[in-house]
Formats: sequence, structure tokens, C-alpha cells
Amino acid sequence: MRYFSTFFGCFCGLFLFVAVAYADFSPFEIEDIEFEGLQRVTVGTVLSYLSLKTGERIDVARAQDAIRALYQTGFFSDVRLARRGGVLVVDVTERPSVARVDILGNDEIEDEILLDGLKSIGLSGGQVFDPSILERVEVELRRQYFARGMYSVTIESDVEELDLNRRAVEIIVNEGPIAKIRNINIVGNRVFSEKKLLNQFQLGDPAWYAFLSSRDQYSRQKLSGDLEALRSYYLDRGYIDFDITSTQVSISPNRKDIFVVINMTEGEQFTVSETDVAGDLVVERDELLPLITLDSGDIFSRQVATASSSQLSERLGNDGYAFANVNAVPDIDRTNNTVKVTFVVDPGRRAYVRRINVFGNAKTEDEVLRREMRQIEGSAMSTEKINRSRVRLQRLGFFESVNVETVPVVGVDDEVDVNFSVTELPSGNLLAGAGFSQSQGLLLNFSISQDNFLGTGKRVTAAVNTSQVNTLYSFGYTNPYYTIDGVSRGFNFSFRDTDTDNALNVARFTADVSGVNVVYGFPLTENSRWNLSLGYEDISVDSTPDTPQSYLDFLNENGDDFGSVQLITSWTYDTRNRALLATRGTMQRFSLELGANDLNYYKLSSRSELLRPLTKNLGLLLQSEVSIGDGFGGTTELPFFENYFAGGVNSVRGYEANSLGPREPRGLSGQLDAIGGAFELTGSAQIILPVPFVENSNSLRISGFFDFGNIYSTFSDFEASELRYSAGVAMLWLSPLGPLTFSLGRALNEEEGDQTEVFQFALGTFF
Repeated sequence: MRYFSTFFGCFCGLFLFVAVAYADFSPFEIEDIEFEGLQRVTVGTVLSYLSLKTGERIDVARAQDAIRALYQTGFFSDVRLARRGGVLVVDVTERPSVARVDILGNDEIEDEILLDGLKSIGLSGGQVFDPSILERVEVELRRQYFARGMYSVTIESDVEELDLNRRAVEIIVNEGPIAKIRNINIVGNRVFSEKKLLNQFQLGDPAWYAFLSSRDQYSRQKLSGDLEALRSYYLDRGYIDFDITSTQVSISPNRKDIFVVINMTEGEQFTVSETDVAGDLVVERDELLPLITLDSGDIFSRQVATASSSQLSERLGNDGYAFANVNAVPDIDRTNNTVKVTFVVDPGRRAYVRRINVFGNAKTEDEVLRREMRQIEGSAMSTEKINRSRVRLQRLGFFESVNVETVPVVGVDDEVDVNFSVTELPSGNLLAGAGFSQSQGLLLNFSISQDNFLGTGKRVTAAVNTSQVNTLYSFGYTNPYYTIDGVSRGFNFSFRDTDTDNALNVARFTADVSGVNVVYGFPLTENSRWNLSLGYEDISVDSTPDTPQSYLDFLNENGDDFGSVQLITSWTYDTRNRALLATRGTMQRFSLELGANDLNYYKLSSRSELLRPLTKNLGLLLQSEVSIGDGFGGTTELPFFENYFAGGVNSVRGYEANSLGPREPRGLSGQLDAIGGAFELTGSAQIILPVPFVENSNSLRISGFFDFGNIYSTFSDFEASELRYSAGVAMLWLSPLGPLTFSLGRALNEEEGDQTEVFQFALGTFF
């Protein structure tokens, strides 16, 4: 290569000398410059490299410099300078250019990926065409295919001449099959079986049921990831001296089979003798030590040590040390197979927030986002407050996604900008449609709602919803920030016409209810809120020939036309990361409803929800609801139209909707209908399952469930032996047309007379 460079340099020097020597001109002053041979390259481009101007004097040395400069552009294969009187003639032959690059036959790798790789080596549309680059093209494409385990690939190229000295390059790829893993052999394992270790790998033999699995398709990147997974497996189990000594990958002569041999040494298992923190402790030691979850006597785990470092860094971040660095430094005692782990803290300088920026809120006013911020401009940066601000924005329901990043201020080492980027959801809905519910039959609805009215964060709704059971007309308005402190105020007006004659499993009666109320909400803490509602309802109830005797008794004793003043108060504690389909957090709500005037009654209820991730792909959801009610004063009992019901797709699945609890015969037919009760106990335990082919879905959930519950006439009638149980699988989809709920459930302890149902669904109903 060195001799070739020397030869090439001498050749260029000789060429420049000859080109100028035969240009047939002596030094002269340039009166004008003319160009010959230009096709695609503009005169301005040539002049920018030529470094010669009219009025200047040219000699042999300057001519050589000009020729050399034009050659170095790579645009020309031949350059000559000549003189025509006082005119300098620049005669060039342009190199051909690439008009387009077409790739055919590539199924495994997308065009964009291959074209980007070719562009990096100098082959793309608009670039100068160099025939010698085709060899590099083949090498580059082979490299990309080999990385994906496709060793049988063949590559051919064809060049077509076009007008204007252009070339069309066509690359034909025959990918061939992906090389399959035939065997992975691990050598040196004593503690763990080869089968257990191979279970940590992405590569290997696919399961018999995984028809579409690519587990046995070799990839260099996957193998690198598997080796790191193997290393992590041992380091997380105390084998600090674990080492992969070598890896051999061989391919069969037909280039279809891959054999992998991994040689390793396990070393000894180490336990933790002591943990400590050191360095610049800007936070008290006693506050940092409990954050270390790696305890004395534990088997050493790199994963736990890393998690402890993250927790320490996060704690420092809460005090403004945004760029804190915490390293776990092991002090290994190989004599006793123990390790002392010291977490060395380097807090860096305390960072302050210069500015909070929001992006992506084209409709929503800045104020709506900024009033949810818990991080304040000008104050010390707090990781906890920034994360809390993000969660509060997510729970507004206005945004599909909320992302946040902290950006150091250029030229300043103790200031950051916090950038929130949101993707807005449509805040207004105009809905006219139909649905079906097994409990209420055909649903017809028309509604117009604006959750984020004119971008102010206020909610305005107007709706008409009809079913075989209920006809509802309603209007509502809520201002979530009636005061600057976050006190909300809302108004609601509604009229409901109920006729249970066509209801499933429910005793027969009719009722007209019109009402109005005002609701205030008061924030108590960051996660808790107290709501207070005062309203009035006008209630008119009528019986039918099929109305059960207990309902008739209530109407005879208390009347059938009521004016009811209602006071509802509730306390809610909510740490969920989202209001719908949350993945972590808790929710606890206690509420009390009091009815007074013509009807005197109370209703107490408690609802709980707990969400926890179990693994990367599994989650746990626990729910329970306990409710009790009764009459007081002149009202003999809880009004039957305020009774609780259970069973169905949104309650104890596997039992028909509203079918649980006390029942009475329907008129002369003797058919038993559920009449509800004054005491309710229901609950559910669900394992949230991964959604096939979907990652991080915020609108679809599949779960396996275990439900329990029942309805009792009064609290004194409660017997645990009367609880009903069911189990099955369920799916909930927040579709553009509304929530869709499906379940396949089986009743586990049905009694004689219980009404069970395996498949249950609700389309277009809210819950």
C-alpha cells in the first residue's frame, strides 16, 4: 500500500506538469474564465474551488494548484487548463453521478436500513459514482446480513448508463435462509445445570408450541445479549469471579447450521459481610443506610447493589443533586468468600431549575399544565417533585403520553431546564351510537363532552342515553380549579326514567327521578381529596303487576312520591399512575350519602384498589367494595330503589348480571327476581397478563381473575358461607367508541337456583 501511494503521488505530479506544459500558454493576466465540459456541476461550484479570479496573473505554479484543487473535489476524471488570448479555458470531464440506487430481493432487512449503510460508504443518489465502490457495497451488505445470521446471502450489482452522465445502480440480493441454532454447549458450569442457564438465553431451541418463534435464528447481537444475561445470572447470585473465557461460533459447510460453544469459569459464591456509605454525604448517613437493600449475610447480587445505588441517587436528587454519582465499590475477601460493599457518594453540585418548558400542548393552555407542577422554577431540583408532576399530568386525561427530561444549561454547571413534552388526546367527543349490554339490553346514546373545554381544563358534558331499563338526560359542568389552591366546583342536572320490566333478573317497578346538585372538591394532601355534594331529587315511584311484595310494603309504609335532599361526602386517597388501566399504585375511597326530607336514609361504602407489578410482564390487581345502607327517622328501611346489586361482567363474573342476593317471586308467575339488599361485599384478585404482540398498551388489558361477593338484605344477615366465587379470564379495551368488556368465567360454588353464565360482555357502556 505504501508503494502504491508513492507511485500514485508521482503519477499525479507528472500528470499536472504535463497538463500545464501542454496548455500552450505563458504567464498572463486573466481577462475572463470560460468552462467547457460542465454538465451537472455548476459554474459557481467550480469557481469556489478554482481559487482564480479575473484580473489575477496566472503562471505554471498557480495553474498546477488550480488543477490539483479541482481533482480533489472528486467531481472530475480529467481537468485541463488552456489559454485563448486573455481568456483562461477550464476544460473538464465530469465523473458520472448516481441517479438512484435500487435494492431488490431484500425481505429480512428494510430498504432504509440497507440504504443508510450504503450511504455511509459513499453510494447514494446524487453522489459521484465510483465503480470500485461496488466491492465495498458487497462487503457492507454481507456484514449486515451476517449480523442477522444469514450466511448464505449472495449479492450482485448492475449499473445502467443514463443521460447527463448519470448511473442507475441496481443491487440484487438473494438472502437465503437464516442459519439456525443446532446446539449451544456451555462448558465449565458446576452449580447450575445447562438447561437452567440456557433458559436465560434468547437463542436456543423454540418451545414446541411456539410456531412463529425466531429463538433458533442466530444473531450476533442476540448472542452478545445472551452472554451478558449469563454473566448477570451469576453475578446476581454471588459469583463475583465468574468469567466467560471464550466463545466459539462455527457454521456448517452448507451455511445453514450454527454451533455455539461457551467456555466459562464460575468461581466461588460470595456473601455480603458489611455495607456502608462513604464520600461526600450531603444527606445524613442514617437516612441513606435504610435505602441500601443489600444486607449483611445476604448472597451478593449485582442487581440489588445497582438498585441500591439508584435509590441513593434518587434520594440525593430529591435534594437537588441531579447529577449525583453513587458507585458500589466491592472489597473482596477471597479467603472467607465475603465482600464488603461500600457505596461511594459523589453528589456533585446542587442543581437549580432555571426554566420549566412545556411542548406539544397545541390546544391546552400552559396554565393547565403548570398548575399541576410540583417542581418550581428557581428552586432546587427535586427528582421526586418532577416525577410527581409527570404523574399529575398523566392523570388529567388530556394527554396520550407525557415525557420529561432535564437538560443542563449550557455554560452553567448548577442549573437545568426541565422540559415536559406531551401528546394531546382529542379533548372533545361528539358521540352518537349504539351498544349492547347483557344487563340493560340495547343502548342508544348521544352525548357531547369537552373534558378540556377551550383548553382551560374545565369539563362540560351533555348526554342522552337510553336502554331498555333507563333513559337518562344529563348536563354537567366542572371547574377543577375553582380556586387557585385546587378547590373544584361542579354542577349537575339530570332526569332519569327507569322501567325494570325488561331488565335482566331485577324485580319490577318504574321510577322518574329528576335532580340537581353542586359538588365541591378540596385537596387535603398530594394524594388525598375530600368531596362534598349537596343536591335535591324529586322521585316518583310506581308499581307494576309484577312488583314484589317487599317493594309494595315499602311504598305502602313510606309513600311513592318523594322530595329528597341529598348530602354526599367522600374521602379519596389515590396514588395510581393513571386513572384508567393503571399499572401501579393504590386507591382508597370512603363515602357517605345521606337522604333527608321525605326520605331519610344513609349509605356507607368503602372501595379499595391495589396495583403492583409482579414481574416485567405480569401485574397484580386487588379490588374490594363494602357497602351498607338503612333508613332512619320516619323511613322504615333503605329505599328499594337505592338497593345494591351484584353479579355480571362488572361485578362477580360467572353469575348473571344483578342475580346475586335475596330474591322474591314475580307476581302470579312465581319466577324469582333479585330484589337487591342493603349490604354488599364484593372483591376480586386479578393477574394482569401481557398482551400478545403489543408492548406497553395503555388501552387494552387481559387478566385472569378470581371474584367473590354477594348481596344481603341487611348487615345482620351476612354469612361468609353465602359468598359466591368465580374464576376466569377477562379483556377490557378502551376503544374509540367506548370501553368494551369481555369475560369468560366459571362459577365455583353455585347453589340451587343461582343463575350462572360463562361468557359475558358489555359494549359501549361506561363503568
